[in-house]
Amino acid sequence: MNFNRKSKVSADFAMSSMTDLVFLLLIFFMLTSTLVTTRGVDFLLPQSNAQTVKRQDIAVAITKDLEYSVDGVTVPHSGLESRILAAAAGAEETTIVLYVETSVPTGTTVEVLDIAMRNQLKMVVATDPKK
Repeated sequence: MNFNRKSKVSADFAMSSMTDLVFLLLIFFMLTSTLVTTRGVDFLLPQSNAQTVKRQDIAVAITKDLEYSVDGVTVPHSGLESRILAAAAGAEETTIVLYVETSVPTGTTVEVLDIAMRNQLKMVVATDPKK
């Protein structure tokens, strides 16, 4: 009696189908991750019931006379960005709180918010709680 098999079972494992699956998953996650959008600047709306920021690293203030100050130091408009960057240097997750009087034009506020967005800093606008 001859019990030897004529066909041998191969112990090899075909990886081609596994690599195809990995590449398909990679493409899927790359495409879906680009669909997620994040807001560049997080800020609070005036007169809101939102919680106040517990952590305040840098305070930027704009008065009704359009005078700028960073942490209590008056700064000209041309030096505002460099002063904010100097104050935020070396700190991780710096939160900048923007104090703006109500008579300040919206365009001026947006210019300061744009400074934070360009430099990837988190900036919030300070508000009064609703009464």
